[in-house]
Amino acid sequence: MNVLEERILKDGIVKEGNVLKVDSFLNHQMDIHLFGEMGKEFKSRFADKPINKILTIEASGIGIACIVAQQFDVPVVFAKKSQSINLEGEMYVAEVESFTHKCKNNVIVAQKFLSPEDHVLIIDDFLANGCALQGLIRIVQAAGATVEGIGIAIEKGFQSGGRIIRNLGFQLESLAVIEKMNAQTGEIVFRER
Repeated sequence: MNVLEERILKDGIVKEGNVLKVDSFLNHQMDIHLFGEMGKEFKSRFADKPINKILTIEASGIGIACIVAQQFDVPVVFAKKSQSINLEGEMYVAEVESFTHKCKNNVIVAQKFLSPEDHVLIIDDFLANGCALQGLIRIVQAAGATVEGIGIAIEKGFQSGGRIIRNLGFQLESLAVIEKMNAQTGEIVFRER
């Protein structure tokens, strides 16, 4: 069992509706030592790829993406979920639906930050139905850039996202894949590697 799976078993809380609460170490309060270990693992899994940019989506993916970017010594770009006055120039836009927030957002990346020369590693905290990832993939493809791989902290293997993304032909590496979880008992079962 890896360090992330151990931490999920120790501090993760299973809630009704297939929700796994990991806010004490992953997506509200962040355990930077744990992120460091995750960054090293992503670096080893994508070491053979010519990655020159990390892409994530605000907000929960940013912390992990920054630590991974340190491992690759490349910049991080994050897709914003809302237009703001300081966004200028042409934008890549994709509509994504959030499993957690039960809403649709247009995510935005300024065109000046992605180009056909970019070899992108997409990083995010969770993978459920794959909608956010599909939106990020569309943005990379609209830029003419290359998706070199996708790194996910926690994949809900009992939902369709992982299968959909893998069937599209992308190298998808999830550090913890949950096969099932039970809100009544708190049980979490990970996929065997």
